[in-house]
Amino acid sequence: VQLQASGGGRAQTGGSLRLSCAASGTTFSPQGIQVMGWYRQAPGKQRELVALIRRGGNTNYADPVKGRFTISRDNSQNTVHLQMNTLKPEDMAVYYCHAIVGVEGGVVEDYWGQGTQVTVSS
Repeated sequence: VQLQASGGGRAQTGGSLRLSCAASGTTFSPQGIQVMGWYRQAPGKQRELVALIRRGGNTNYADPVKGRFTISRDNSQNTVHLQMNTLKPEDMAVYYCHAIVGVEGGVVEDYWGQGTQVTVSS
């Protein structure tokens, strides 16, 4: 399983960016991706959950991004998107794609994509 993140970059405060994460080697299925989402890590801070989407379609958002960020998925592409609107300087961080994938025997494994930098300038 590999996760390929794309998007990110620089935006001004109040602007928008879109992140995408494409999974290869697995799909959203009972034996595949169970959860997929985004974490972020700012300098000097711990990595934190931003948003996730479950195989059944349920979503969760961190309180700081509720109402501004939207996570969605494209099952045909095994891709998850994170639309980030009304960006704030505190959103600036390295964003990491994450997936929990089911394997044989009921075991699940964690996978991480490479980080992508999001910079928000005031």
